[in-house]
Parts: sequence; C-alpha cells; structure tokens
Amino acid sequence: MAPVLHLCLNVADVDASESFYEQFGFERSRSLDLGGVENRFVADDNGIELQLREHPEIETLDTGNAWDHLSLGVDSVDDELDRIEHGGLVNGPMDVDVAGARVAFVEDPDGHVVELLEELAG
Repeated sequence: MAPVLHLCLNVADVDASESFYEQFGFERSRSLDLGGVENRFVADDNGIELQLREHPEIETLDTGNAWDHLSLGVDSVDDELDRIEHGGLVNGPMDVDVAGARVAFVEDPDGHVVELLEELAG
C-alpha cells in the first residue's frame, strides 16, 4: 500500500497559512525554496504533511471544483469553532447521522475548505 505523504496547497501567504494549520496541532517539519517558490511543510502527529506553496507567479488563487475539502478529526466541533480563527464558516455545524459524525466546514486564509469532523458515539 502506498502511504499518503503530503497534500500540496497553493497559498497566498505562507505565514498566514502555517498559523492557521498550527491551530490544529500541525508543526513545521521543513521548509525549502525551489527556484524562488517558498515551500513550507507542516506535519500532524502521524507524520502526514501539508505542503504550503507560495508561488510568486500565481497572482490569484482559484480553488475551482476539482477539489472539495480537507477533513481533520477533532474531539469537539463546537469547541474548535470557538477556539480557532478561520476565514469563514461554509456550512454547519451539523450532525450527519448517516456518517455518525458532527461536522462543520470552514475556510483557511486562501479559501480552501477544511472539514472539522467529530465522530459521534453510537
């Protein structure tokens, strides 16, 4: 099986994006400049990384419709919404009985949608 290593997100401000994901326990794992393109990696406790890529030639970010959201597991959706700073609430919070979860969707500083998912007992 091929493990998930990282997901690359184009971002407008790598510092703002790093701060957003640090709210969920991601920590900087490495940073590199590839031909003038800032690439900062933040990792979760399992070692899965988000690559935050600030490219000077990309003037406008367009999330389009080919990608939908990144899901992060949390202990309490409502507590996380009270605790974190985000770019806006897209949907929720709500219980999704068929999935056995409470969810809310927020935006990161660049409009990438992040799902906060709390597994419900039962």
